[in-house]
Amino acid sequence: MTEPKSFNVFGVGNALLDILALVEDNFIQSHDLNRGAMTLMDTVKQGKLLQQLENNSLELRCGGSAANTMIAIAQSGGTGIYSGKVSTDTNGEFYQQDMVAAGIGFEIEPAESSQGPTGTCLVLTTPDAERTMCTNLGVSTTLSVADINLDHLSQCQYSYIEGYLWDAPEPRKASIETMEHSKRLGVKVAFTFSDMFLVGRFGDDFRSVLTEYCDVLFCNADEVRHFCGSEDLEVCARQLGEKVNFVFITNSDKGCLVVENQTLIHVHGFPVKPVDTVGAGDAFAGGVLYGLTNGLTTTQAARWGNYLGSQIVQIHGPRLPGSQRDKLKEIIS
Repeated sequence: MTEPKSFNVFGVGNALLDILALVEDNFIQSHDLNRGAMTLMDTVKQGKLLQQLENNSLELRCGGSAANTMIAIAQSGGTGIYSGKVSTDTNGEFYQQDMVAAGIGFEIEPAESSQGPTGTCLVLTTPDAERTMCTNLGVSTTLSVADINLDHLSQCQYSYIEGYLWDAPEPRKASIETMEHSKRLGVKVAFTFSDMFLVGRFGDDFRSVLTEYCDVLFCNADEVRHFCGSEDLEVCARQLGEKVNFVFITNSDKGCLVVENQTLIHVHGFPVKPVDTVGAGDAFAGGVLYGLTNGLTTTQAARWGNYLGSQIVQIHGPRLPGSQRDKLKEIIS
């Protein structure tokens, strides 16, 4: 009989300190930013934007896509370990403490600050709830194979890897290594496309990941249409279902489309008035992964994911305040 695993999920991602700001549309236009998308920028360019926001109230959160997912797992009552690279600077210390306070193990040796700063993501939210992200990856791009603790990985039911890691060679290598070892250690592999621009840039790589390693895929409707080259969401879902056992496709207020062993299931969403869409997909994945590792049916897991995503879009920032566990029974029943 196999030993029960000590943790639900082993997350790997870009460790980025989120800096959250509410701005008007003209801020996005006047700085010629790619509205609704993520743009990579250097410290100088990001610093100039931050100077312009001196009089805005800014909020800080440990973030990055996979980190937000890990926190949603902990808030659901689950357990996890997170691997992401920070620096020995103040932002790195804040990040580590914030992660541990949220209930997630975080034990990676920080990089020396001479190697660069902790990565930061300036999240600009406009009145229509759309978020535009200006990201300086900092030392997050130095995450390497050596940072992946195989002992920790072996104690988890799933590994969860974000597509954003494909942007730099070392983290990409660490991601593939994590998937290789997951397969060897009997750990299931969950993967998220993360962003439409990644699907465009790394489509072939992602196809290999799905074929060779992936047990569970997370994506949204736009990413899937782009990936499969079809406007028909069900056609796309069936196509992905031939490669992966479980596919979870979020489709804004319509809820999500799930493919379980090539069977399509529509799971209704929760109608809400969005304030800020940042982190909704991450929270959804966290809810689903909690469900899959804690005995929920696939539909219940998707419903719990939909609920967490719907709560996130009603607040500013990518994280719900505190535990959500007391809502679970009511939502999944």
